[in-house]
Amino acid sequence: MSGFAPWTPSLATTKAESVDLELGGKVALVTGGSRGIGRAVAGRLAREGCAVGICGRTESDVEAAVHDLRRSGATAVGVTTDVVAPGGVEGFVAQVADDLGAVDLLVANVGAAAGGGLLDSTPEDWTSTFDLNVLHAARAIRASVPYMQVRGGGAVAVVASISGWKPAPRAQYGAAKAAEIYLSSALAQELAPHGIRVNTVSPGSIMVADGGWDQFRAREPRRFQEFEERDFPAGRLGSADEVADVVAFLLSERARWVNGANICIDGAQGRPSASGW
Repeated sequence: MSGFAPWTPSLATTKAESVDLELGGKVALVTGGSRGIGRAVAGRLAREGCAVGICGRTESDVEAAVHDLRRSGATAVGVTTDVVAPGGVEGFVAQVADDLGAVDLLVANVGAAAGGGLLDSTPEDWTSTFDLNVLHAARAIRASVPYMQVRGGGAVAVVASISGWKPAPRAQYGAAKAAEIYLSSALAQELAPHGIRVNTVSPGSIMVADGGWDQFRAREPRRFQEFEERDFPAGRLGSADEVADVVAFLLSERARWVNGANICIDGAQGRPSASGW
Protein backbone atom coordinates (compact mmCIF):
# COMPACT_ATOMS: atom_id res chain seq x y z
CA MET A 1 0.00 0.00 0.00
CA SER A 2 2.99 2.31 -0.49
CA GLY A 3 2.25 5.70 -1.93
CA PHE A 4 -0.96 6.19 0.07
CA ALA A 5 -0.97 8.50 3.05
CA PRO A 6 -3.06 7.32 6.02
CA TRP A 7 -6.48 8.96 6.19
CA THR A 8 -7.07 11.11 9.20
CA PRO A 9 -10.65 12.27 9.91
CA SER A 10 -11.05 16.01 10.00
CA LEU A 11 -12.71 17.84 12.87
CA ALA A 12 -15.85 18.23 10.71
CA THR A 13 -16.18 14.48 10.22
CA THR A 14 -15.67 13.62 13.87
CA LYS A 15 -18.11 16.09 15.42
CA ALA A 16 -21.79 15.53 14.60
CA GLU A 17 -22.52 19.04 15.83
CA SER A 18 -20.61 20.50 12.86
CA VAL A 19 -23.10 19.14 10.31
CA ASP A 20 -25.80 21.72 9.65
CA LEU A 21 -29.00 20.01 8.59
CA GLU A 22 -30.42 23.40 7.56
CA LEU A 23 -33.65 22.82 9.45
CA GLY A 24 -33.59 26.06 11.40
CA GLY A 25 -36.77 28.08 10.96
CA LYS A 26 -38.79 25.15 9.61
CA VAL A 27 -42.16 24.15 11.05
CA ALA A 28 -42.41 20.42 11.73
CA LEU A 29 -45.48 18.35 12.62
CA VAL A 30 -45.20 15.00 14.40
CA THR A 31 -48.24 12.78 14.88
CA GLY A 32 -47.99 10.76 18.06
CA GLY A 33 -45.29 13.15 19.22
CA SER A 34 -46.05 12.90 22.92
CA ARG A 35 -44.45 9.50 23.55
CA GLY A 36 -41.81 7.06 22.35
CA ILE A 37 -40.30 7.49 18.90
CA GLY A 38 -42.53 10.48 18.12
CA ARG A 39 -41.39 12.34 21.22
CA ALA A 40 -37.73 11.64 20.40
CA VAL A 41 -38.25 12.89 16.84
CA ALA A 42 -39.94 16.08 18.06
CA GLY A 43 -37.05 16.73 20.42
CA ARG A 44 -34.44 16.12 17.74
CA LEU A 45 -36.15 18.48 15.30
CA ALA A 46 -36.48 21.12 18.01
CA ARG A 47 -32.75 20.90 18.69
CA GLU A 48 -32.16 21.51 15.00
CA GLY A 49 -34.09 24.78 15.25
CA CYS A 50 -37.54 23.69 14.09
CA ALA A 51 -40.76 24.98 15.58
CA VAL A 52 -42.65 21.80 16.44
CA GLY A 53 -46.32 20.83 16.59
CA ILE A 54 -47.24 17.47 18.11
CA CYS A 55 -50.43 15.55 18.73
CA GLY A 56 -51.46 12.68 20.95
CA ARG A 57 -54.56 11.12 22.45
CA THR A 58 -53.74 11.76 26.12
CA GLU A 59 -53.86 15.40 27.19
CA SER A 60 -51.41 14.99 30.07
CA ASP A 61 -48.82 13.35 27.79
CA VAL A 62 -49.17 16.09 25.20
CA GLU A 63 -48.84 18.81 27.83
CA ALA A 64 -45.77 17.18 29.35
CA ALA A 65 -44.06 16.82 25.98
CA VAL A 66 -44.78 20.42 25.00
CA HIS A 67 -43.54 21.60 28.39
CA ASP A 68 -40.23 19.75 27.88
CA LEU A 69 -39.82 21.15 24.36
CA ARG A 70 -40.46 24.71 25.51
CA ARG A 71 -38.18 24.30 28.50
CA SER A 72 -35.38 23.41 26.09
CA GLY A 73 -35.98 26.71 24.27
CA ALA A 74 -38.08 25.41 21.38
CA THR A 75 -41.25 26.89 19.97
CA ALA A 76 -43.81 24.12 20.41
CA VAL A 77 -47.56 23.55 20.39
CA GLY A 78 -49.60 20.46 21.16
CA VAL A 79 -53.02 19.21 20.14
CA THR A 80 -54.94 16.45 21.88
CA THR A 81 -56.76 14.46 19.23
CA ASP A 82 -57.54 11.00 17.88
CA VAL A 83 -55.99 10.86 14.41
CA VAL A 84 -58.48 8.26 13.18
CA ALA A 85 -61.53 10.27 14.19
CA PRO A 86 -63.25 12.21 11.39
CA GLY A 87 -61.33 15.45 10.97
CA GLY A 88 -58.89 14.53 13.75
CA VAL A 89 -55.59 14.61 11.89
CA GLU A 90 -56.81 17.32 9.52
CA GLY A 91 -57.73 19.52 12.48
CA PHE A 92 -54.28 18.94 13.99
CA VAL A 93 -52.53 20.06 10.80
CA ALA A 94 -54.76 23.12 10.42
CA GLN A 95 -54.36 24.19 14.05
CA VAL A 96 -50.56 23.90 14.01
CA ALA A 97 -50.40 25.76 10.69
CA ASP A 98 -52.49 28.52 12.22
CA ASP A 99 -50.48 28.64 15.47
CA LEU A 100 -47.02 28.43 13.91
CA GLY A 101 -47.73 30.04 10.55
CA ALA A 102 -46.68 27.25 8.20
CA VAL A 103 -46.06 23.55 7.59
CA ASP A 104 -42.69 22.51 6.14
CA LEU A 105 -42.13 19.03 7.51
CA LEU A 106 -44.37 16.15 8.53
CA VAL A 107 -43.63 12.96 10.44
CA ALA A 108 -46.52 10.48 10.27
CA ASN A 109 -45.53 8.46 13.30
CA VAL A 110 -48.75 7.09 14.81
CA GLY A 111 -49.13 3.34 14.51
CA ALA A 112 -50.31 0.25 16.38
CA ALA A 113 -52.31 -2.94 15.87
CA ALA A 114 -55.69 -4.16 17.04
CA GLY A 115 -56.67 -7.77 17.56
CA GLY A 116 -54.68 -10.99 17.74
CA GLY A 117 -53.82 -13.65 15.17
CA LEU A 118 -55.92 -14.32 12.10
CA LEU A 119 -58.42 -16.57 13.88
CA ASP A 120 -58.52 -14.34 16.95
CA SER A 121 -59.06 -11.06 15.14
CA THR A 122 -62.15 -9.51 13.59
CA PRO A 123 -62.66 -7.59 10.37
CA GLU A 124 -62.99 -4.51 12.55
CA ASP A 125 -59.51 -5.18 14.01
CA TRP A 126 -58.03 -5.19 10.52
CA THR A 127 -59.91 -2.05 9.51
CA SER A 128 -58.87 -0.14 12.62
CA THR A 129 -55.24 -1.23 12.16
CA PHE A 130 -55.21 0.08 8.60
CA ASP A 131 -56.99 3.27 9.68
CA LEU A 132 -54.43 3.95 12.40
CA ASN A 133 -51.40 3.29 10.23
CA VAL A 134 -51.97 3.75 6.50
CA LEU A 135 -55.00 6.00 6.36
CA HIS A 136 -53.78 8.27 9.12
CA ALA A 137 -50.54 8.78 7.17
CA ALA A 138 -52.35 9.41 3.89
CA ARG A 139 -54.74 11.90 5.51
CA ALA A 140 -51.92 13.72 7.31
CA ILE A 141 -49.95 14.07 4.08
CA ARG A 142 -52.98 15.22 2.11
CA ALA A 143 -53.81 17.84 4.74
CA SER A 144 -50.20 19.10 4.85
CA VAL A 145 -49.51 19.37 1.11
CA PRO A 146 -51.38 22.67 0.49
CA TYR A 147 -49.39 24.34 3.26
CA MET A 148 -46.13 22.92 1.90
CA GLN A 149 -46.97 24.17 -1.57
CA VAL A 150 -47.27 27.70 -0.20
CA ARG A 151 -43.73 27.32 1.16
CA GLY A 152 -42.39 26.05 -2.16
CA GLY A 153 -42.00 22.44 -1.03
CA GLY A 154 -41.51 20.25 1.98
CA ALA A 155 -40.56 16.82 3.25
CA VAL A 156 -42.43 13.91 4.81
CA ALA A 157 -41.23 10.90 6.79
CA VAL A 158 -43.61 8.01 7.41
CA VAL A 159 -42.68 5.72 10.30
CA ALA A 160 -43.35 2.14 9.21
CA SER A 161 -41.61 -1.00 10.55
CA ILE A 162 -39.43 -3.92 9.54
CA SER A 163 -42.63 -5.92 10.10
CA GLY A 164 -43.63 -4.56 6.70
CA TRP A 165 -41.48 -7.27 5.09
CA LYS A 166 -40.26 -9.53 7.92
CA PRO A 167 -43.13 -11.83 8.96
CA ALA A 168 -44.29 -11.77 12.57
CA PRO A 169 -47.50 -12.47 14.49
CA ARG A 170 -50.50 -10.20 13.87
CA ALA A 171 -50.42 -10.06 10.11
CA GLN A 172 -52.71 -7.04 10.04
CA TYR A 173 -49.89 -4.91 11.49
CA GLY A 174 -47.27 -6.09 9.01
CA ALA A 175 -49.67 -5.71 6.10
CA ALA A 176 -50.46 -2.14 7.18
CA LYS A 177 -46.77 -1.30 7.48
CA ALA A 178 -46.09 -2.78 4.03
CA ALA A 179 -48.87 -0.56 2.72
CA GLU A 180 -47.24 2.49 4.35
CA ILE A 181 -43.96 1.72 2.59
CA TYR A 182 -45.77 1.51 -0.74
CA LEU A 183 -47.77 4.65 0.03
CA SER A 184 -44.60 6.66 0.58
CA SER A 185 -42.93 5.47 -2.61
CA ALA A 186 -46.03 6.24 -4.68
CA LEU A 187 -46.58 9.68 -3.15
CA ALA A 188 -42.89 10.49 -3.59
CA GLN A 189 -43.42 10.33 -7.35
CA GLU A 190 -46.76 12.12 -7.26
CA LEU A 191 -45.58 15.00 -5.08
CA ALA A 192 -42.05 15.48 -6.44
CA PRO A 193 -43.23 18.07 -9.03
CA HIS A 194 -44.44 20.15 -6.06
CA GLY A 195 -41.03 20.04 -4.41
CA ILE A 196 -42.24 17.63 -1.71
CA ARG A 197 -40.21 14.56 -0.81
CA VAL A 198 -41.72 11.50 0.90
CA ASN A 199 -39.61 8.80 2.53
CA THR A 200 -40.19 5.93 4.94
CA VAL A 201 -38.21 4.84 7.97
CA SER A 202 -38.68 1.28 9.18
CA PRO A 203 -37.45 0.77 12.72
CA GLY A 204 -36.84 -2.62 14.23
CA SER A 205 -37.63 -3.33 17.86
CA ILE A 206 -37.06 -0.13 19.85
CA MET A 207 -36.58 0.05 23.60
CA VAL A 208 -38.66 2.86 25.12
CA ALA A 209 -39.08 3.40 28.85
CA ASP A 210 -42.39 1.82 29.92
CA GLY A 211 -43.03 0.79 26.30
CA GLY A 212 -44.01 -2.65 25.07
CA TRP A 213 -40.51 -4.13 24.99
CA ASP A 214 -39.63 -2.64 28.38
CA GLN A 215 -42.74 -4.25 29.85
CA PHE A 216 -41.95 -7.55 28.14
CA ARG A 217 -38.42 -7.48 29.58
CA ALA A 218 -39.81 -7.00 33.10
CA ARG A 219 -42.51 -9.62 32.62
CA GLU A 220 -40.45 -12.33 30.89
CA PRO A 221 -36.74 -11.58 31.40
CA ARG A 222 -35.54 -14.96 30.12
CA ARG A 223 -37.45 -14.77 26.84
CA PHE A 224 -36.34 -11.18 26.38
CA GLN A 225 -32.70 -12.17 26.84
CA GLU A 226 -33.10 -14.99 24.33
CA PHE A 227 -34.64 -12.53 21.87
CA GLU A 228 -31.74 -10.09 22.25
CA GLU A 229 -29.12 -12.81 21.87
CA ARG A 230 -30.85 -14.51 18.93
CA ASP A 231 -31.92 -11.61 16.73
CA PHE A 232 -29.61 -8.66 17.50
CA PRO A 233 -26.00 -8.87 16.31
CA ALA A 234 -25.13 -5.90 18.55
CA GLY A 235 -26.76 -7.57 21.54
CA ARG A 236 -29.35 -4.88 22.22
CA LEU A 237 -32.52 -3.26 20.91
CA GLY A 238 -32.44 0.12 19.24
CA SER A 239 -33.30 3.45 20.86
CA ALA A 240 -35.83 6.11 19.93
CA ASP A 241 -33.02 8.65 19.58
CA GLU A 242 -31.35 6.48 16.93
CA VAL A 243 -34.55 6.55 14.90
CA ALA A 244 -34.95 10.29 15.45
CA ASP A 245 -31.48 11.01 14.08
CA VAL A 246 -32.31 9.28 10.79
CA VAL A 247 -35.68 11.01 10.51
CA ALA A 248 -34.07 14.42 11.02
CA PHE A 249 -31.55 13.70 8.28
CA LEU A 250 -34.20 12.53 5.82
CA LEU A 251 -36.23 15.69 6.38
CA SER A 252 -33.20 17.91 5.91
CA GLU A 253 -31.62 19.50 2.88
CA ARG A 254 -28.71 17.11 3.36
CA ALA A 255 -31.06 14.41 2.02
CA ARG A 256 -32.52 16.53 -0.78
CA TRP A 257 -31.89 13.80 -3.37
CA VAL A 258 -33.37 11.02 -1.22
CA ASN A 259 -36.97 10.48 -2.26
CA GLY A 260 -39.23 7.44 -2.22
CA ALA A 261 -36.75 5.51 -0.09
CA ASN A 262 -37.38 3.09 2.77
CA ILE A 263 -34.60 3.33 5.35
CA CYS A 264 -34.30 0.33 7.65
CA ILE A 265 -33.22 1.22 11.21
CA ASP A 266 -32.82 -2.12 12.97
CA GLY A 267 -29.14 -2.83 13.63
CA ALA A 268 -29.36 -5.87 11.29
CA GLN A 269 -32.12 -7.37 13.44
CA GLY A 270 -33.32 -10.82 12.45
CA ARG A 271 -36.95 -11.52 13.25
CA PRO A 272 -39.17 -8.72 14.58
CA SER A 273 -40.87 -10.95 17.12
CA ALA A 274 -39.74 -12.64 20.31
CA SER A 275 -41.98 -15.60 19.42
CA GLY A 276 -39.24 -17.17 17.31
CA TRP A 277 -40.87 -17.08 13.87
